[in-house]
Amino acid sequence: MPDCTASRDLAASSAAWQASLTLGFADDGGTTRLLDKIHSGPLRVQKALYPEDGKVCHAIVVHPPGGVVGGDQLEIDIGVGDHAHAFITTPGAAKWYKANGKVSRQAVHLHVNRNAALEWLPQETIFFDTASVVLDQHVELAAGATFIGCEILCMGRRGSGEVFNTGRIRQRSSIRRDGRLIWWEQGDMVGGHLDSPLALNGRTVCATLIAAGKPLPAAVLNDIRADIAADGDHVFGVTQTKGVLVARHLGDDSETARRLMLNVWRRVRPHLLEREAVTPRIWQT
Repeated sequence: MPDCTASRDLAASSAAWQASLTLGFADDGGTTRLLDKIHSGPLRVQKALYPEDGKVCHAIVVHPPGGVVGGDQLEIDIGVGDHAHAFITTPGAAKWYKANGKVSRQAVHLHVNRNAALEWLPQETIFFDTASVVLDQHVELAAGATFIGCEILCMGRRGSGEVFNTGRIRQRSSIRRDGRLIWWEQGDMVGGHLDSPLALNGRTVCATLIAAGKPLPAAVLNDIRADIAADGDHVFGVTQTKGVLVARHLGDDSETARRLMLNVWRRVRPHLLEREAVTPRIWQT
């Protein structure tokens, strides 16, 4: 007679995770508070932190399994109320494992109300060979709202000698202000075809920082370019159009990508948010 308990355990172990996290931040007399915190499945947020002062609420999003496997579905929805300021990061690199014949998905929806600010700065994302992933990120900004977001994508595990040969990563991202589209991008990175100049030009790490808010002076962009030019051999560019600043890097090392993007953030933050950049302690552990 078959062991039904073992069969159920096997089915459970192969089941995909369905996880969601909803966060709501609000201004309370000059202090930003995390008032709404709803989760389902393995997505959590640690307690609200205030390493700067009460105006900026820092929160760390945690995915307890430590990695995403084929078929997992993650959804994150974050709202920042009028005049509030939230800073969201993660405790370490996100890992997207082998697809096992299934597609993994992550949908991120960010809503920033009037004169509010959201900094969305997760640590790097590592895609294992054969991973099949769909990433969607959509940002809604009200009048006077500011958004700074960054991503660092690592194709394969260079330190382990693993090359991203057979997977596929599909991305879509948008930013709207008062319902009007101000940024739209989509990409399709197919393993084994990333050497093209239209892809990663043979590199394994790409990083993008996007800042949407009041336009930055040309002198700030020049300072950013000068900082990066003095920081070794790399592929880097920064542009600004219609209140959207975009900085990009191509390389082969996630630590270099992080350092360069942090340099940009340190230059941009004081002008957009009138605050010096305070590096989260979790990034240094």
